[in-house]
Amino acid sequence: MPFDLYDPENFYDELFVATGKPRSHSVSLIKHMTSLGIEQLEQQRLTAEIALYKLGVTFNVYNDARGVEKIFPFDIIPRIIPAQEWSNLETGLKQRIQALNLFLNDIYGEQKIVKDGKIPTAIIETASGFLKPCIGIKPPAGIWCHITGTDLVRDKDGGWYVLEDNLRSPSGISYVLENRRVMKSTFPEIFHTMAVAPVDDYPSQLLETLLNLAPSQLPNPTVVVLTPGIYNSAYYEHSFLAQQMGVELVEGRDLVVLDGYLQMLTTKGLRRVDVVYRRIDDNFLDPLAFNPESLLGVPGLMEVYQKGKVALANAPGTGVADDKVVYAYVPEMIRYYLGEEPILANVPTYLCWRESDREYVLNNLESLVVKSANEAGGYGMLIGTKSTAAEREEFTQKIIAQPRNYIAQPTLSLSRVPTVIKGKVEGRHVDLRPYILHRGDEIYVHPGGLTRVALKKGSLVVNSSQGGGSKDTWVLNNNSI
Repeated sequence: MPFDLYDPENFYDELFVATGKPRSHSVSLIKHMTSLGIEQLEQQRLTAEIALYKLGVTFNVYNDARGVEKIFPFDIIPRIIPAQEWSNLETGLKQRIQALNLFLNDIYGEQKIVKDGKIPTAIIETASGFLKPCIGIKPPAGIWCHITGTDLVRDKDGGWYVLEDNLRSPSGISYVLENRRVMKSTFPEIFHTMAVAPVDDYPSQLLETLLNLAPSQLPNPTVVVLTPGIYNSAYYEHSFLAQQMGVELVEGRDLVVLDGYLQMLTTKGLRRVDVVYRRIDDNFLDPLAFNPESLLGVPGLMEVYQKGKVALANAPGTGVADDKVVYAYVPEMIRYYLGEEPILANVPTYLCWRESDREYVLNNLESLVVKSANEAGGYGMLIGTKSTAAEREEFTQKIIAQPRNYIAQPTLSLSRVPTVIKGKVEGRHVDLRPYILHRGDEIYVHPGGLTRVALKKGSLVVNSSQGGGSKDTWVLNNNSI
């Protein structure tokens, strides 16, 4: 039987307490999947991947010479989060996003948190995501981070930790929605017996968030999704969300600043654009304000934005909060802006710009995870326990040369979920990216999120560009099965 010999080992397992002993919230799922047998599970996994591929659920890897378009591997054994546990995560995420938004409003305004000595001036000024052209900007309702994807992990003690924040243009929600569609068609019986929270209202929630940014006097504001184009790694998601929301998908060449407004070229002439959900990095948004060589953005866009004649989500400049050094100060932000203790803890973090931290890191590289402050996708990272002497020496020199650019964290024993691997069920490490929408008077946390799974045995790197896949995430509406 699929799970008879499944061993959680010394890791926190999301579905099992011990061999042959499912957690109370996963009993129904394990019972049903056991009745199917491993051969049928493997067949259904393959069928699900084919269905996703036919739906166009793919991604691009820029530096992969084997091909541009790749399928995002999918595993059919879901991760389950009980209602009470999700409620605590939801509360913690709302607290964190509220503090981060206040930080962004402050750092591009009066910079009180810097003047009060809570964050060193140099950390902000040297952050690549800190954009001086954004100083003094007043986004609609004072909201900077409208759409956030916060990466969470669980250690072997079962506790949740925030791994990083993604406030620029977080991707992955399309996989959440399509994974659920495939799972409901593959296992309709389980969804009838378990109180799994639905996820299919995200596009309507996102559209409401975007429409909320338009001036109230506009009866029918125009919303667009701005994409870099078909070669972007997340282009499928850009087109998917535009289609689901019923709005236009545009590239920079489809837009022009004219008569003081952002306008869209259409077959019927120019049409004013009021809200842009931009999936283009800050530096490419406007060649007149940022990178003069950018062909992806719209000349003059920032001037129109600064005058309040178009809304951008997320606001330019939010990348400063994605900096992994700034991340270390988020607990202090929560205390400073909200007067509260953090509900969700950061992973303990060593800042290499501090001499004492740097000395400790350099002396303990074999046991730490070292990360570049602004890399993503599993790049620019050293996992000490898996590294060679040559790799550690390389990072030693990088840290010495640019201490501001590196942090280090202990190697966490990430939680695992049973996964179908070549006709067997084996444990694989996972993380979780919930999606949060900030509307000012309301912060909405989408129930679930993207569970990414490291498909390579023993690997802690879950990113799709590094061979990771995904699972459906089931948040239960109540604690009974």
